Amino acid sequence: MSTSSTSSTSSASSTTSTLVPLMIIAALFFIFGFVTWINGALIPFMKTINELTAAQSYLVASASYISFVVMALPSSAILEKIGYRKGMSIGLFVMAIGALVFIPAANARMYWLFLVGIFIQGSGMTLLQTAANPYVTILGPIESAAKRISVMGIANKVAGALGSLIFGALLLSGIDEVNEKLSTVSGPEKEVLLDTMANSVYVPYIVMAAVLALLAILIRKAPLPHVEAEPIKETDKGQTEKTSIFQFPQLILGVITLFMYVGVEVIAGDSIIAYGLSLGLPVEQAKWFTTFTLFAMVGTYALGVILIPKVISQKTALLMSGLLGIVLSLVIVNTTGFTSVLLVASLGIANALVWPAVWPLALDVLGKFTKTAAAVLIMAISGGAILTPLYGRLVDYLNESYLSNGMEEAAAMSLSANQGYWILLPAYIIIFLYAVKGHKIKSWS
Repeated sequence: MSTSSTSSTSSASSTTSTLVPLMIIAALFFIFGFVTWINGALIPFMKTINELTAAQSYLVASASYISFVVMALPSSAILEKIGYRKGMSIGLFVMAIGALVFIPAANARMYWLFLVGIFIQGSGMTLLQTAANPYVTILGPIESAAKRISVMGIANKVAGALGSLIFGALLLSGIDEVNEKLSTVSGPEKEVLLDTMANSVYVPYIVMAAVLALLAILIRKAPLPHVEAEPIKETDKGQTEKTSIFQFPQLILGVITLFMYVGVEVIAGDSIIAYGLSLGLPVEQAKWFTTFTLFAMVGTYALGVILIPKVISQKTALLMSGLLGIVLSLVIVNTTGFTSVLLVASLGIANALVWPAVWPLALDVLGKFTKTAAAVLIMAISGGAILTPLYGRLVDYLNESYLSNGMEEAAAMSLSANQGYWILLPAYIIIFLYAVKGHKIKSWS
């Protein structure tokens, strides 16, 4: 057999050997995309059945995001002991347990118990993410890691769109009528109405728990090859040059970059409906705006799969994302109406390739520190829990300022929601700078 023939066979074999593992991991990304994006439906549902204020209802998102901060490093320690595959399996089991907690929570209509269930699900998702992201990164050549993670992103966001629509239909069906009735009834009649609505979580969450448990079992049997990151280069004395993750500037700067990215991604997805309504656009139109953002991301992920690394490098993809985000941020705050809403949705294009591009750049040459570094990167998801409320506070501050200056209420609301998007600009500048210089810094000295 000729050398070229041997090489071709080897390449085909390599592609085949990674295809099945990638399909399995894509299914996992589909799962936690589905679970993550149903929060949008859960928030108004919880607000109604537990008779909450708006601020209290947003603890649904907080309970989910806090888990990534609390459980990321413990997840890394678990993965160090049991490996990626067992870690993914346990993560799915934990998520199944979290789903089952919804049953007694609904039965008693205890909000804190719902939050416990969400936190448990988030903890399982943290373990899953801490295992899956670096696994995809080091499963093949580092140069094409962004391409592989882009495929995962497509699965994640498609699942997000489906999850939002399905759970929205299951949990929010007739919620307007229920809210109207609640204002006219009291006592036992009111309790029966709320209990009936709360019971609607039984079937979807029992099904979710069963599917997650089944997947956990299948993952243990799945043909996932054992992979490890490349070892760190040694010094002449035979000792590794690095002794801590904090000695890797590209990682620390990558964490900051991902923190900013998750923040702007959540702002774009979670604020766009309220922004459209503040501009006077009808509810029937505004309810689709988050879906616009998700589809913008899916389309860009698809381009990433096609173009990376054959046409553009993952570094170039990140640079273009940061630059586009800067441009869109500046244009958004200088436009209004449906055009402005479309520009906010277009942030999905700027956001899509940031996550898949930063991971391989941040984890490059980390060797034995990869699992711990992955946990630290996962903690950056907390950006969604911090930057989003900051956007809300900025909007409230601007609204009060405009009203105090004599501006009409509707005009003040729309202008403050628009000008609040100035918070996006520094985040995209940081993303751009990481693409230009940050990922290249391998030493603090």
